[in-house]
Amino acid sequence: MTNNENKKMTDYDMEQLIGQVLRLGVFISGSVAIIGGIWYLYQKGSGSPHYTTFNGEPAGYTSLTGILKGLANGSAAEIIQLGVVILIATPIVRIFFSLVSFIIEKDRLYIVLTAVVLFIILFSMFAGLKV
Repeated sequence: MTNNENKKMTDYDMEQLIGQVLRLGVFISGSVAIIGGIWYLYQKGSGSPHYTTFNGEPAGYTSLTGILKGLANGSAAEIIQLGVVILIATPIVRIFFSLVSFIIEKDRLYIVLTAVVLFIILFSMFAGLKV
């Protein structure tokens, strides 16, 4: 056996991986939002704004399926919304990686605590979801 086969993932390695996940998530979400912002300016930047009337946001912003439908149509606002969704998902992915880390370490207390936190977050997100 070589040293690479014997090497186990340490706490430091997992912390580095989780840090990379957070950095990558923020970078991707920011990039998507910037691309959406540039596309938004291209689509609607030349028109004159109407400040005399208030137009609320359409229902497409309140559901993930609405965002996906808008993406299929090339809507810039939904691209920006996708960036926000990715930003919201980033810490949830971090909690999932922490759960995996605690499972590898076989730390039962933190497995239970992290699983409960992950369940509460996912339940609160999807319990009132309109499809």
